[in-house]
Amino acid sequence: MAKRRELKKTINFLCGELFAECVAIMHYQKPTRQEDVDSVMTSILRMQDDMLNRVSHTEPGMKASVYFKQLRADMGQQTDDIVEHIKGLL
Repeated sequence: MAKRRELKKTINFLCGELFAECVAIMHYQKPTRQEDVDSVMTSILRMQDDMLNRVSHTEPGMKASVYFKQLRADMGQQTDDIVEHIKGLL
């Protein structure tokens, strides 16, 4: 299991990169609807907040290895969904 601090840094980096991609699309792809870009950016911020909260406050009674394995799987799934939404903006 990785240290919580390293996991938080990874989450922040990943969300920062996704957010930067949305900002780039917003500036360089003018035909894109602003509401669509805003909704994707909001979902990125919500994912970041949710994942950081889950890292900080683990579920009681659950093995740590199982909990963090599930957290990583959920993070991967949410990231894939957001990437698909970003592709839809192009």
